[in-house]
Amino acid sequence: MRKKNHHIRKISPFKKWVAKLHLWFGLAIGLIIFVVSITGALYVFKDEVQNALRKDFIHHSEKNIVNKKTLPLKVLEKKVDEQMREKFPLHWVDIPLDKSRSYKFNYYESDPRAWNYFDELVIYKTAYVNPFTGKVLSVQDEKYGFFNIVKFIHWSFLLKAAWGKYVVGIPVIIFLFMLISGIILWWPKNKKARKQRFWFQWKNIKTWRRRNYDLHSIVGFYSSFLVLVFVISGLFYSFFFVQAIMYVLFSGGKTTYPDYSHIKTTAPVEARNAATLDKIAAKVEALYPTASAYSLDFGHEHIDDHEHPNYEVFVKQLDYSYHINHQLVFDENSGVLLQNRPHSSKNFGEKYVAANYDIHVGAILGIWGKILAFIVSLLAASLPVTGFLVWWGRKNKAKGRNVRRLN
Repeated sequence: MRKKNHHIRKISPFKKWVAKLHLWFGLAIGLIIFVVSITGALYVFKDEVQNALRKDFIHHSEKNIVNKKTLPLKVLEKKVDEQMREKFPLHWVDIPLDKSRSYKFNYYESDPRAWNYFDELVIYKTAYVNPFTGKVLSVQDEKYGFFNIVKFIHWSFLLKAAWGKYVVGIPVIIFLFMLISGIILWWPKNKKARKQRFWFQWKNIKTWRRRNYDLHSIVGFYSSFLVLVFVISGLFYSFFFVQAIMYVLFSGGKTTYPDYSHIKTTAPVEARNAATLDKIAAKVEALYPTASAYSLDFGHEHIDDHEHPNYEVFVKQLDYSYHINHQLVFDENSGVLLQNRPHSSKNFGEKYVAANYDIHVGAILGIWGKILAFIVSLLAASLPVTGFLVWWGRKNKAKGRNVRRLN
């Protein structure tokens, strides 16, 4: 007769319920979390890979640029349109402060009636242009670009962004619960159990089930805290309430995000001419000469003939991240500066909102932050796999016991 094992660890009713929810939620969303994690890992080094692939036209080959002036923006717009021959107008231009770099002219249109990514994004092309001659050096179709497709799988499973983000966002909320419940299940009851759970004790372990269980629980525990950061910063883009909570939390209780939409264009439309955009560009570069780049909108629409919405310019201070940026408001007709909001003048809540993307991809810590984000994303992708194998192993083990009893 087999002796009864009196040393079996007793589990509290609370942990039993947590374990059941952890299991069934994991089986329900595991594949989604695996895909989201893998695409997140792939996207982390997007800038580094693209810069390497596009190095031949990111920098133009114009000589002696110190003594040369770039062409006026309206002249460049006309030259680019003549070469591109697109039925859609230019949307915006990204202008680097380093004039050895090409300007990026962007064509972008979306269709709100579509239900999937490929129909919703009608056109998204980037033309790399020599700003001294207006020559288009290369055209990149971002709509079909590898990283843009990866991003929208990660963001909405290639469904329409307006509701596809919830198809991803809801399972990610469940995953947030699973990370917390996993820590609860891992947490040891006593010092002896703690020693076994902090690291792998595989010296006398031969079964793959036990090794896989340790991989799931120990890797899950150590990665959970960082995965939580990436999960919450990802939910920021799916749910407005997450944005609101994070802003209120980091702004010290402020419930209203600063709004500068009341700053309107007041100069008459007759004041606008071909040099207005160049006047705006010159002011931006004078105020922020050490910045990386800024964007100017070509597709600005008017509310009516008398009062126009404000014309905002986004200035990116660092080449590798967005978390330090400045915002300016101009009169789009006269080119007069109406508002200047440097990064230093923003409250901490605004700074967090600006930094959220860089936190999500690790760019806020530079290349080492991206490496960390890549590794953590792969670890997050492993959790649904090892978790499924834990369930599969236990299921087959139980079947094996039942067969032996029948025999």
